[in-house]
Amino acid sequence: MLSEPRSGQLAAWGNALLAGLVSPDDAVLAIVGDDAVHRVEGLPGESGPVGLTLALGRLRALGVTGLRVALPAPGHALGLSGPPAFNARALEAEEAVVCHGSALGLVPEVYEAGPDGDVHVEVVWHCLAVREAPPADVPSLGEAERELAEALRDATEVLSRLDVAGSGPVAEAAVDAYRARAERGREVLAPGYPPRAVRVLELAQRVGLLISVAYENGHGGAVSASEMAARAEALRPVERTARRAQVAAYNAFVEERERGVR
Repeated sequence: MLSEPRSGQLAAWGNALLAGLVSPDDAVLAIVGDDAVHRVEGLPGESGPVGLTLALGRLRALGVTGLRVALPAPGHALGLSGPPAFNARALEAEEAVVCHGSALGLVPEVYEAGPDGDVHVEVVWHCLAVREAPPADVPSLGEAERELAEALRDATEVLSRLDVAGSGPVAEAAVDAYRARAERGREVLAPGYPPRAVRVLELAQRVGLLISVAYENGHGGAVSASEMAARAEALRPVERTARRAQVAAYNAFVEERERGVR
């Protein structure tokens, strides 16, 4: 959960591009990141896969005015609105982008290519029909911020009692990695997002750090079956809360536009 979902980058920088706040080249560069290439397949009016620049322009022409994120998990259709075919594809990928203004959605499929030692990542975004309805279980930014603070406090108390996420080389490496990320420009969202969305996403990332360290540290001090069960029980709702906050942060751009803020 430390690494941000590709759907988040596509939605954030796609929103900035649709609003005229960044150039197409800058948006595509930020979306692709360390991947080799991204293509979009199944766009209306296109017979085959196209590049991101053309795809984003075509989506605008089709009436898309904003992009939302979905981060579903088994039993939790977070950010989805149907139909079942799209939901199933998004659940398999554990993420998706849902267009606002046109009944379309995008689900990534990730491929690794190249010889050993020189493997690169290619992403194909599958464009599918979606149902135009409110996304499932997405909180407001205010709700997400409050929920994250409470979840972080409760989980920290339980994990500290079980001596899970307190120390060790794995924990130290994870903290160092998080700090390095935080120092790289501090641009966790694209231009145009409200400061509260940035704050909520940063807090969700910190919560994600706690979850990752807790899982990667093995059983820590939780040596009994009951203690391990207590750890899992503590982490499950925290992870769910962090995902909901991520979605709320990424979707804030569209939510503000719907309320007439921008």
